[in-house]
Amino acid sequence: MSGFDIKDIERRMDGAIDALKKEFAGLRTGRAHASLLDPIKVEAYGALTPINQVGNVSVPEPRMITISVWDKTLAGAVEKAIRNSSLGLNPVSEGETLRIPIPPLNEERRVELAKTAGSYAENARIAVRNVRRDGMDQLKRDEKDNEISEDQHKKLADQIQKLTDAKVASIDTLLKTKQDEITQV
Repeated sequence: MSGFDIKDIERRMDGAIDALKKEFAGLRTGRAHASLLDPIKVEAYGALTPINQVGNVSVPEPRMITISVWDKTLAGAVEKAIRNSSLGLNPVSEGETLRIPIPPLNEERRVELAKTAGSYAENARIAVRNVRRDGMDQLKRDEKDNEISEDQHKKLADQIQKLTDAKVASIDTLLKTKQDEITQV
């Protein structure tokens, strides 16, 4: 029986696109929202932990995010993680509460965020192509082991390529939308 499963390949490609959407949610467009901090991980208790698991993230104003850290010994680690992220945010520490003002985007920062979005999209394209490569390798093994014929191999390889092309086009559409959103003044 062949080990090839087109649904598994599609599921894995969709996973790469879902990861891209989460990364795009972390790129700010001038307004504060809690998901802005989702990509940031904090060194807490010997493991990298999402910020929303070490404190309460809220948005009291359109240009302000606050984090109430549950364990005040982690406040410094949370502040450091935010400063070291590629988001360009500068938190202000008030004990166990961090206030993160969201400055308006200038042109230079917009260009930088658009480039970051492009690199996220390229990573997603690479992930999709790696899934395609895995599927093609499985087809070659199945054909070599006489589990599928040469005609079946060609037909399934075409399906994988069409799926890959569709997913890459989807990534390109997401990127264009995000870049338009970022560069909009």
